[in-house]
This record gives sequence, C-alpha cells and structure tokens, in this order.
Amino acid sequence: MNRTYLSALILVLFTSYTACASDSTKVEIKALNPEPQHQMVYGTVMQLIASYHYQKPKIDDVFSSKGLDNYLKHIDPNRVYFFQSDISNFEKYRYQLDESILNGDLKAAYEIFNTYQERLKDRIEFAKKFLSDSLNFDFTKQDSFQIKREDAPYANSIEELNKLWELKLKYECISMKSNGKSFADYGETIKKRYINLERFAAKTKSEDVFQLYVNSLADLADPHTNYFSPKASADFATQMSLSLEGIGATLQSDFEYTKIVSVTKGSPAERSKKVHPGDKIIGVAQGDSPIVNIVDWRLDDVVSLIRGKKGTTVRLEIIPASEPNKTKIVSIIRDKIIIEEQSAKSSIKTIKRNGKNHKFGVITIPSFYIDFAAARKNDPNYKSTTRDVKKLITELNKQKVEGLIIDLRNNGGGSLQEAVELTGLFIKTGPVVQVKDGAGVIKNEDDNNPEVYYDGPLVVLVNRFSASASEILSAAIQDYGRGVVIGEKTFGKGTVQNMVALNEFIRMNDKPMGDLKLTIAKFYRVTGSSTQHRGVIPDIEFPSIYAAKQFGEDASEFALPWDQIDATHYEAVNRVGNKMQLIKTKHDERMKDNHEYGFLLQDIDFFKAIDKKKFQNLNIEVYKSENDKIDADKKAREADRKLRKVSATPDLIMDETLEIITDLL
Repeated sequence: MNRTYLSALILVLFTSYTACASDSTKVEIKALNPEPQHQMVYGTVMQLIASYHYQKPKIDDVFSSKGLDNYLKHIDPNRVYFFQSDISNFEKYRYQLDESILNGDLKAAYEIFNTYQERLKDRIEFAKKFLSDSLNFDFTKQDSFQIKREDAPYANSIEELNKLWELKLKYECISMKSNGKSFADYGETIKKRYINLERFAAKTKSEDVFQLYVNSLADLADPHTNYFSPKASADFATQMSLSLEGIGATLQSDFEYTKIVSVTKGSPAERSKKVHPGDKIIGVAQGDSPIVNIVDWRLDDVVSLIRGKKGTTVRLEIIPASEPNKTKIVSIIRDKIIIEEQSAKSSIKTIKRNGKNHKFGVITIPSFYIDFAAARKNDPNYKSTTRDVKKLITELNKQKVEGLIIDLRNNGGGSLQEAVELTGLFIKTGPVVQVKDGAGVIKNEDDNNPEVYYDGPLVVLVNRFSASASEILSAAIQDYGRGVVIGEKTFGKGTVQNMVALNEFIRMNDKPMGDLKLTIAKFYRVTGSSTQHRGVIPDIEFPSIYAAKQFGEDASEFALPWDQIDATHYEAVNRVGNKMQLIKTKHDERMKDNHEYGFLLQDIDFFKAIDKKKFQNLNIEVYKSENDKIDADKKAREADRKLRKVSATPDLIMDETLEIITDLL
C-alpha cells in the first residue's frame, strides 16, 4: 500500500510467511467498489475525529481540499502514473469530500483509485514490453532521471509519460549495470519486478482502498490518528503480543521503496550491524531461495514477506543510506523477541584520567515496559522498567561505580507510568510531566515516593529515535537539573493516543469494523513547554545524520505544533549547577581534534547532499565515479581507525559521555 498505514501501520516485522512463486499466469487488475459497511465506518470514524480528537479538526472545504491532495500523494507520490488530465478531472471533488462524510459517499475515493489501477496496469504493460523489446540501454549518453518527483508536473501526454518511464527503467537498471551485470540479467530482473507488482495490484481489496482513503483524511488531524481495518487491527494485536518472532526492524513506505525507520535494541537486525535507519529494502529472499524484488510493493506485503519463524534465515537486498548508488545483500537469522530480552541491561565502562581509572555504570533501556496483567494480580515479582532498573542500580553500586549513564537511544517510548516512576528514582517528589486533554484540562503525573534511589552523578543519553516516554524522562532530568542530557535532538512525539473499537459504535451482524487510534492529549514538561514537535534539546547536543524532517515528528506535514502552557510548581535540585558551562567548554575543546566527530560532520554533509539531489545522472562513467568516491572515503576512514587502533565502529557519543561524566566528578 503506497505510503499508507501512516504512523500506525509502520509495522515491526514478526510471525510467519510462505512466499508465493512468481509465474506467468495472467492476472487481472479489477475495478473495486466500497463494501456495505464502509459507509457507516467512514461516517463514524470522521465523526469521532471531529468530536474527540485533541484538536477537534473542522471538517470543511479546507479539510476537503487538503484531503484530496493527501490522497493523491499517497496513491501516486512520484507522479509517474496519473496524467495531468486525470488530476484536472479529480478537481471536481476538491470541495466535496467534507459533504461526502455526511452521507457516507465514497464515490471519489474509488473513482480516483480505479483510475490509478488503470494507469498502473498500462505502465506495467509498457515496462514489460519495453524491457522485452529493447536490446540494451545506452549508458554512454548524458541522460538524467528526476529521482525526487513529489513536486514534478504530471505528464500531459502518453508520449511524455513513455519518455519519463524509459528514463525510470534506465535508472532502475543502472546500479546492476555498474555491478557488471548484463542486460539479459538486469533487464529480466526489472521485468520480473513489474510482473510481481501486477500480481500484487490484482490482490488489492476494497478494504485496502477504504483504509488508504480514510487514513489520508485522518492524517490531516495528526500523523498518529489512524484507522485500522479489521485485518490491520489483528496484525497490530499480534505485533503488540508478548512473544514475537522476526528481525526487529520498523519499516515505512518511502515512495516506491520500503525504508528502514529504526531497529529494535537487541534484535537480530541490530545484532547483525548490517542494516541501519535510512536503508532501503529492494528485495527479499527466504533462505537460499531467489530474491524477490519488492520495489513498488505495498508495505503490508513487504512486512509479510520478511516475517518468519525463529531460526530461519531471511536475506534482504538493500540500498544502504551511506552508499545510495550500490546494493548489498544481508542475511539475518530471525529470532524470538520476548519482553524479557527487551529488559533494561547494565554494563560497566572505564576511562583513564590523570593516571586514574574511573568506573561508571551504564543502564540501557530499550523501552518503558510493565507486565500489567501480573501487576493487577498483585504478583510480587511482576516485571517493569523501574523495578529492573532498581535492581541494576543496586548491582552497580556494589561494583562501586562513580556515576550512572542511562542510555535511552532508540527507545521509542512505552508506559507513561514507568516513565514517571523511573524519574522518581532520581528525585525526591514532584511532578514529572503535565498532560492536557482536548477539553483543556491539565493534570500532573507526579512522583510521590520521597525515596531517592540513586543520588550520584547522572547522565541521560538520547538520539533522534528517543521518543514519547523517553522524552518525558530526559526532559524531567533536565528541568530538575538532576543530570546532564547528552546526544541528539529527540523525536518530538508529545501526544497521547487511545484505541477506539468501532464495534462499540457500529453493529452489523457482529461483523468486525476495525479500530481507530485517536490522539486525545498532549504532554508538557514541568516548565510548561511541550515535547511535541520540538523534542528535547540535549544540554550537550550532537548533530545527527538523521534529518529531523525525515525521521522526526517534523517529518509529517500534519504533526501537531509545539506550544506552551503555564509551568507547574516543582523544586529543581540543580545538581549540575555552575558545572554546565565548564562541561560544555571542555566538550567543545575535545571535539575540535576528535577524528570521529569530524567523520560525523562529513557524514552529515554527505546525507544533506543526497537529500538535496533531485536528478541522477545515468551516464555509467559518472555513476561509477560517484561510487568510487564513496568507496575511497570509506577506505580512508577504515585506514585512519586502524592507525589509531580504535574500533571499526566506534560509539562517539558514548566515548564522549564518559569524558563528560568524569568532568562532573
């Protein structure tokens, strides 16, 4: 599904799949129509959003206009299927979608999608015929293809669209050509891609269209408000179960590609050290089976293909974010991901300063978890983040550590209760976060336990993928002056969602209606500043290779804005106090001559250049020279690290954190 499921269906890869073999069986892409229940679900979902969403968006002509644009963007994000005449024809619906909600009219949704299916069918036939008839591409010509087409004009004629597609197909082939493959190989590979795309397009169901359309409208409220079809609801429930099998990566659609957004700490994906956020998956294989090209596939179908049983191997063909003109194949053994394995863990790190070894404890927290079922049963041994961290602190204190580092990098959040209670281990009592609902009612979430479980030097590490509950804890530590927050600007998710079962509002022969995930509140720091959109700015901030507009809350056009309310009463402890300026000065001095910091800045410039790049030159010599430059830079970096006798994959932020926490002593 093209860029759909939005944030709610950015799925973690779990459970099992049986691959369907590609064959030449004739498939038919049919026109689709709404199902009987869709009219009621459509009206109910939009009414719930209008009445109970945090912002209560007004369903009017402005909403309708934005909804049409968003729907078209999700269907044809690269503008390579629709003609300008199609878009002009759809203009009749620009100010009618709001009225259609009142009577459950889904004519626009299905007319637009069925037109897309017709255009898709034509383009697939063009690609298959062109790749069969063409003897080869001329890669000596100075052709170029516009790789970022979200704002490009639509084609005005079949001739114009065919020319665009010739360049598109050439672009899809050039990476394989640069790797030495013949046209017989890469031409057939790309042709199979479109045969597979045709098969999956033929499997599109009415429910898929309905979900895509409703979510294109729900997205206007905010990116975390989503409609889940009955099937999607079941998938989501499986994802959230205690025992999960897969590789532990989170995906989202990125135009025709499937992009890795994040990897779960301790998961097979992270342990492989071969896949990273920003990498694009273009092919998937089960074990030693041939790789299936998945470009232009729906996200849920890609997820199904990568899922699998513990102990089985999945091979991914990826375009690395760090080497965008290359592909590589990565083998990952699927594993069972259990809550136990996602628990907080501790380690000890040492640093030598002025001839003396200093020992620090590190507690890595992948998520904020609690076994609600066991807690409700009054099980004295129920698991939770706070309980586990207390045990780890006790063990570290026995080792006589001089300070504590809480590592929240890549922690996407979890239980609000646990974020509050964990913060309470480091402060006496007081508010941790403010929560404001859609009616404007503000409630403090307080730590009421006067015990300070750890009172020594404290550092909290965060990065771009630290979100929600992670931002609550790091913001509280910062606002109370209890410790130093180090790392990258955080994700910026400062909203609260509730899952609404639509069968509570609609009854139709006990048929499942799906669910609505609805944003109902926002988080605010004790200072009154929201974490929404802005995130937490660390005291010692490192620049990130992951641009906020691609990997943070900033990435969504419709994210709720940052705002501010009154501060609540709290008593800062100011444990860092006047040391902060000294810490920053020493940090800046160290970074001036730090090789790894220099490499980080180089990487940021590299990714910025990629982000700005709109056209790809299709001359093979130019293409190879771009690859050669990347290879040369990579080898020079490896040689530098070898000469300095450091790790091939150093952790710059952790290494510098050890220096900073030593400065705190």
